[in-house]
Amino acid sequence: MQNSIASYLSHLPLIVGSLSFLLIFSINSCQQSASSSSTVEEPVVEEPIQQLVHQEEVPVKVDTLDYDTTQWLELISLDSTIQLDIRYATANNFVGQVLYGCARCFLRPAAARSVLAAHQQLKEEGLGLKMFDCYRPRDVQWKLWEIYPKPGYVADPRKGSIHNRGGAVDLTIVDGTGQELPMGTDFDFFGPRANHTYTDLPKEVLANRQKLKSLMREHGFSAIRSEWWHYNYRGEEYELADEEWNCQPK
Repeated sequence: MQNSIASYLSHLPLIVGSLSFLLIFSINSCQQSASSSSTVEEPVVEEPIQQLVHQEEVPVKVDTLDYDTTQWLELISLDSTIQLDIRYATANNFVGQVLYGCARCFLRPAAARSVLAAHQQLKEEGLGLKMFDCYRPRDVQWKLWEIYPKPGYVADPRKGSIHNRGGAVDLTIVDGTGQELPMGTDFDFFGPRANHTYTDLPKEVLANRQKLKSLMREHGFSAIRSEWWHYNYRGEEYELADEEWNCQPK
C-alpha cells in the first residue's frame, strides 16, 4: 500500500504538467476562435433589384404642348415680353361679350416669327408690341357676324378672314412701362378716325401709326385701310382653320 502511494506521488508532477498544458492549449484555442469571429466582415447588403428597377422607370419630363408646332406657334412661347390684351377673351370689345374661353395668341409659324422679329426690333428702342387678337376660330367669326354683319369691318364667316387662317394680327406699340402709344382711337373703333387715310390727328398720333405701319411692312405684313391696328401676313396663304385650345393653368 505504501509502495502504491509512493509511486502515485512520484508521478504527480507529470500529471499536473500535462493537465496544465491541456488547459493552456484549450484557453488559447478559444481566444483565437473568438478573435477570428470578431474580425469577420459583415456581408455588403446590395440594394434590392426591385428598387433599382423602380429608379430606372422614373419618367423623364416631356414637353406638354397642346398644339402642333409645325402648324401653329403660341406667340408668348417665343418671347414672353410680348404683351397680350386679347379683347375677345374679355367684355372690353365692340360687342361687349366674352367670345374666347381664354386669352391665348396663336399664329401660323412664319407669321409668328415675323411678329417676333418686329417686337425684338422695337425692344432695341425700349418699346414692344401688344396683341389684341391673333388667330380667331370660325365659330367666333360667326358670332361676330351675327352681331355686326358689316363686310367692311367683320368678314363673312362663309368665306372667312385671314384671322380665321392664323395669318392676321391686331396690335399696337407700347412703351417701356407697358403703356400704349397714342394711336388716335381705341382698338375696334369703327369710324373714319381709325382709317390710315384719316389725317386730322395730332402729329404724335400720325407718327405712331406710321411707325407701326412701316415696322409691320418691313416684317412681311400689309395694312388695311379701315383699321390702323390690323395687319395681314403676306408671306404665305393659309387654309381656313377651326382649331381651338383649352386654357392652360397658370
